[in-house]
Amino acid sequence: MFQPNTFTAKGPLGFASHIWSEHRVGLAIVGILGLIFAVEPPQAVESTWFTIDALLSTAPFLVLSILMAAYASATGADGLIAKAFTGAPVVMIVAAAALGGLSPFCSCGVIPLIAALLAMGVPLAPVMAFWLASPVIDPSMFILTTGLLGFEFAVAKTLTAVGLGLFGGVVTHALTASGHFRDVLKPQARGGCCGAASLTAPKPVAWRFWTDPARRSTFAREAWGTTVFLVKWLALAFLLESLMLAYVPAAWISGALGGSGLAPIVTATFVGVPAYLNGYAALPLVSGLMEQGMVPGAGLTFLVAGGVTSLPAAIAVYALVRPRVFALYIALALSGSLASGLLYQLWLGSAG
Repeated sequence: MFQPNTFTAKGPLGFASHIWSEHRVGLAIVGILGLIFAVEPPQAVESTWFTIDALLSTAPFLVLSILMAAYASATGADGLIAKAFTGAPVVMIVAAAALGGLSPFCSCGVIPLIAALLAMGVPLAPVMAFWLASPVIDPSMFILTTGLLGFEFAVAKTLTAVGLGLFGGVVTHALTASGHFRDVLKPQARGGCCGAASLTAPKPVAWRFWTDPARRSTFAREAWGTTVFLVKWLALAFLLESLMLAYVPAAWISGALGGSGLAPIVTATFVGVPAYLNGYAALPLVSGLMEQGMVPGAGLTFLVAGGVTSLPAAIAVYALVRPRVFALYIALALSGSLASGLLYQLWLGSAG
């Protein structure tokens, strides 16, 4: 699931690029702490303990999410995704949106999986439904969201993921039915790694994976890789949260993203794109922002918009599909994210 990058470059520049690619999160943590120690040592100590304490408090949810991700990979349950893309268009859209909101695919696996689907001739509408829903939530993220932001918020995020997928799938189906978007992939875009293999050559699911040595090895490898991935990203996120709580004025947060009405949610829609780090890393950041006055609707919008349209994801999408499809993807993501935040805030207001 969380696979290291392949190192092929030669020489000092290639070595430096490899080190940065493999350890950029750890280097960022060390660099930030080093800078704070040089400028304000007491805050560096406080931020370090804040990060450690936050990781320990999140540990039960973290362990459960790691076990779920490793189990899905070891059993071969991720191969079930192939069954979502057969049948009538409406059925495919609904199934793809639901599986997108529930599937435990890693961020590196979404793009090659989408490439494989499109290369196999799967219609764009169900692919778009899965594409939009998948980055927003998965079982592991649901557990962590519950731990950091509460069960109600986690449910709202899950419903938003499925709803965004349905919205995108229906709109895309209507456009393709009218003759648009017949040519989707760029010529150089072809399938690749991670989830694509499960789709093109799905293996039988073995729920009792521990009886197979190869699957036990897969479980151990995935559990370790997921642990490293989550711990380093969460450590960076908690470190940034500590700095945000120390240096970002609560009045500024309340003014920019707090309050009521449309403005904070609209702001969160567009701020989420450049400010978003990672699906897991964003959770404690949003928790800190909400503690300082950001309305829940803006928090949901930030997570959804950032998850779907973050700069790394957007660059990967642009490299894969033609410009018109990319523009549709961005438009659906931003409009759906804005609508989800507004609806959630309206629901909170009526419920309150």
